[in-house]
Amino acid sequence: MGRIVGHLDMDAFFASVEERDRPYLKGSPVIIGSDPEEGKGRGVVSTANYHARKLGIGSALPISKAWQLCEDFRKEGGARCVFITAGIGKYTHASQEVFSIVSSTIPVMSQSSIDEASLDLTFCETFSAAEELVKNLKEEIYKKTNLTCSIGIGPNKMIAKIASDFDKPDGLTVIVPEEVDSFLQPLSIRSIPGVGKVTAKALKKWGVETIADVQHYSWQDLQNKFGKHGFSLWERARGIDAHPVEKRKAKSQSIGKHHTFNVDTKDIHEVYAVLQKHIKSIVKEVQKQGFSGFRTVVLTVRFEDFNTVTRSLTLDAPICSAKALELKTTKLVLPFFEKTENPKNLAIRLIGVRVEKLT
Repeated sequence: MGRIVGHLDMDAFFASVEERDRPYLKGSPVIIGSDPEEGKGRGVVSTANYHARKLGIGSALPISKAWQLCEDFRKEGGARCVFITAGIGKYTHASQEVFSIVSSTIPVMSQSSIDEASLDLTFCETFSAAEELVKNLKEEIYKKTNLTCSIGIGPNKMIAKIASDFDKPDGLTVIVPEEVDSFLQPLSIRSIPGVGKVTAKALKKWGVETIADVQHYSWQDLQNKFGKHGFSLWERARGIDAHPVEKRKAKSQSIGKHHTFNVDTKDIHEVYAVLQKHIKSIVKEVQKQGFSGFRTVVLTVRFEDFNTVTRSLTLDAPICSAKALELKTTKLVLPFFEKTENPKNLAIRLIGVRVEKLT
């Protein structure tokens, strides 16, 4: 018997939690992110509900642009948008509620983020039985949390993940093995997990826009073009994914903080003050999550012209103190106040630091 895998994805999770807790938001475009400051805000959108997405507002959009789109919509007679600063503690609690329900029903669950998880449904033995179990699970989640999710079911993790995004919100899409090809072929190449803008752009030069298009190429063609990733692309375009669902809860892959200055700055003392605050917060969160340390420090700088540069430092042995992190961060940030990393002497708009390779 082959695998039966599910992928659960909460619908517009952060925004849905806010709508649940504040019923008066229902029907309004809701944007989670930094303060828009009436169009003068300098941060970005974290996420948005489906009403806001119809206006072209999505993750990583500058908050000032989101504000302008909302104002244009309001002037045309639409509802006023609601901007909310993210409350991660609230979302974490809601996530725990949801996945506690899931784990009580599904023996093997691999939680990949605060709002997504792969489910091993092979124990159901048939796709129809898996579909019935998942229908009941969706109802149970909604009954107990008043939140909806979309679930995809397929013969492997990749197909299940793509299917979970096929009919949002509150969707359920089942792809049995014999339907994999017909399901995949009309989809955009960007539907394949791991295919980003750069790969899609390179493929478009070959006339490749759909998964059916890429299926015309041999694995040798793709390997010659994309190196070691070419064969993986050939497999995924044919719905091949041998990765099993391994039982685990979501664990942070990195912990970080970023800050957008109200006014672009060249003041090293102002930047240091923000970094020191971030460093203390990051080390505290590392310890809170039960990690003993980290080996990689990543610094992100966005200049006044919006050019964003990332620099990292990986150590032979893990560190965990605020003092040690401050020393490494200082080593990374200093060149941005010199010609080495800032030849045009640009002011800094955003500064961020994060730690990776947590141990």
